[in-house]
Amino acid sequence: MKTSCVMSVVAAMVLVCGLAAAGVGQDLAVKAGRVHTGTGQTIENGVVLVKGGKIAAVGKASEVAIPAGVKVLEAKVATPGLVDVRGTVGLSGILNARHDSDQLERSSPIQPELRAVDAYNPHEKLVEYVRSFGVTTMQTGHAPGELISGQTIVVKTAGNSVEEALVKSPSMVVATLGPDSFASGGKSPGTRGKQMAMLREELIKAKEYAAKRKAAKDGDADAAKDEEDDGKKKDKGDRNLRLEMLADVLDGKTPLAISANKAQDIENCLRLADEFKFKLVLDMAAESYLLSDRVKASGVPVMLHPSMYRAVGDSENQSFETAATLQKAGVLFAIQSGYESYVPKTRVVLFEAAIAAANGLTFDQALASITINAAKILGVDARVGSLEVGKDGDVALYDGDPFEYTTHCVGAVIEGKVVSEMVH
Repeated sequence: MKTSCVMSVVAAMVLVCGLAAAGVGQDLAVKAGRVHTGTGQTIENGVVLVKGGKIAAVGKASEVAIPAGVKVLEAKVATPGLVDVRGTVGLSGILNARHDSDQLERSSPIQPELRAVDAYNPHEKLVEYVRSFGVTTMQTGHAPGELISGQTIVVKTAGNSVEEALVKSPSMVVATLGPDSFASGGKSPGTRGKQMAMLREELIKAKEYAAKRKAAKDGDADAAKDEEDDGKKKDKGDRNLRLEMLADVLDGKTPLAISANKAQDIENCLRLADEFKFKLVLDMAAESYLLSDRVKASGVPVMLHPSMYRAVGDSENQSFETAATLQKAGVLFAIQSGYESYVPKTRVVLFEAAIAAANGLTFDQALASITINAAKILGVDARVGSLEVGKDGDVALYDGDPFEYTTHCVGAVIEGKVVSEMVH
């Protein structure tokens, strides 16, 4: 399987790309020589019928009647629209310039109050770029690099506004363990021990804050009573956006995704989640293959680093076979596009999954890692991730095996709207 630069493929493609408008999508049908549903089923000479933006039928061409006048798209292969489980697209941009690098705030090590919905740009060219490879849904938001860097959202890769693109907000709060979030100049955190102490302290504060807010709301005069703070009274009912967001993490409303590559940092993640009982999602997790059984026992899903991520620093021990190891252990994982500080600032999940397929995953397992598994981790599998009746009409079309480098994505459909189409 070839793994050379994807940019040569993009350069050879002439795309007509549009942005989906709000409202119900058009009725259309996708006919393909092979339809991979994302459920493990493959349909030869298949049809996906979309009505009102939702999938109305999936089956053999001989079994699915296409109504007269319905727009028909044809391709050799059709798959569910791809789901990128973790990236920074729309906060980071294609130019690698200051004006399109909004994915990481460096002013504070702990900032869960930062909302990705306030920073996402649906018109960013990088959104169009990933869509041209069949990505129709993605989780994006603040990048690794601070102890708690902010929130993420789930969006469709089309829409003229954030509201039109938005699927879920917030999706997760994201944190980082290991040297990637160490501060410089003697500032905290500078060690792993300090990282964990700061996280525990902030979670304890959030727990206490939530209790006081509840007491104030319930009218508990004793618990909600003002106290002296440097000679001034402090209202226990006052809002604190930072602690409020972490309280939602502790309540199980919002998962905490922690970027950790070294096995010792992954163990710290599991220990912290066990102590505070929050929903943990492992992010990157380069050395997760070393403790795959423990990860499985914890029930924690993994947003696995891109297969071709540069093996430097904390990711120096990553392996092409990690996905296969997690699959064998029964761990729910999805392969992400990630973030690296060079143009175009995102890897293409299609090719990352292809590398995993060449290193131990079956075709269906690799496809699941960028479709239904990703949707499950994000909690949006009722809408996307597979071609099933009732789900969003999101379909990716290809002129060959999607995992072959020479194959082109010839079209993408989001909720019944053609948002990317190759001109032959």
